[in-house]
Amino acid sequence: MTALDHLAPTLFAVEIRTTRWADLVAWYRELVGLKVLLRVEDDRYALFAAGPARLAILGRDVTDPASRRWSLGFEATDLDAVRERFVSAGGDVPPPALHPEGFRELVVADPDGNRIRLFAWPDDQHR
Repeated sequence: MTALDHLAPTLFAVEIRTTRWADLVAWYRELVGLKVLLRVEDDRYALFAAGPARLAILGRDVTDPASRRWSLGFEATDLDAVRERFVSAGGDVPPPALHPEGFRELVVADPDGNRIRLFAWPDDQHR
């Protein structure tokens, strides 16, 4: 621990700006399985619990296109159940792939094209 550790900020939320607010809110709630903490339709704002961090969806009239420079990574306790939600909703999602580091992962895109990585460690390696 350094003398500056107590000054390091804590990530509270990642914000996604979208022109398709209702679609993204439903997608992250129903398919990814995040819990809605706050939803204000008039302001087109939703805040989700995502472990110790939060994910905010902000509705905007104009946004930039999705970027391939970043992805959101979610650790899932039951990756097969998450995949089944996507498949049941009509998604063409292949089975989870085994990553060389030992975890299984799915890579999907949200309705705006943002890359989402969902992964799970084997039971004997749970972090």
